[in-house]
Amino acid sequence: MQSRVGDEGATGVVREGLFSPELAAAVAGARRRAVRDGDRQVDTAHLLHTLMEADPAVCRAVDGPGEGRSVRLLGYLVQRTIGYGLRWRGTVEDSGSLPVLLDCRAPRWSPAAAAAMEGACARARARGGERAEGVDLLAALALDHRCRAAEVMRRAGVDTAALAAGLDLTGHEVP
Repeated sequence: MQSRVGDEGATGVVREGLFSPELAAAVAGARRRAVRDGDRQVDTAHLLHTLMEADPAVCRAVDGPGEGRSVRLLGYLVQRTIGYGLRWRGTVEDSGSLPVLLDCRAPRWSPAAAAAMEGACARARARGGERAEGVDLLAALALDHRCRAAEVMRRAGVDTAALAAGLDLTGHEVP
């Protein structure tokens, strides 16, 4: 089944059908989570949270050879959702790669989230895929050491550099 989910990036360009069904579900969930949380932007932590809920391959990749990291990571993300991460509320996530967009009624993508989604699409193209998958976005998030998702992963004991390096372009762990 092909996903025909369209989404608007930070530049306002609609991308039609560029995501796998799992990734499309995660992207839609991240928007809902940001609205529910009252955030101005959909940031990389929103993306990571819903990505882990929507795509079992992402949890397997996070766990790697030692199980339990995905559970610990989800725990940190839930704590953030219920207010533990309030120091982030009202702040703008900016990895410096794209201009910050403010004064929007609906939450827009943070620059780091937009860059991560672009990175996921580029990774999918590099492996010859038609659509970006959850592990493509996971790799892009892990590679941006300044984004919130990478910070949360590190706090949960995930070595983001090793995670990104351990995923080959097929989206599977490198043996």
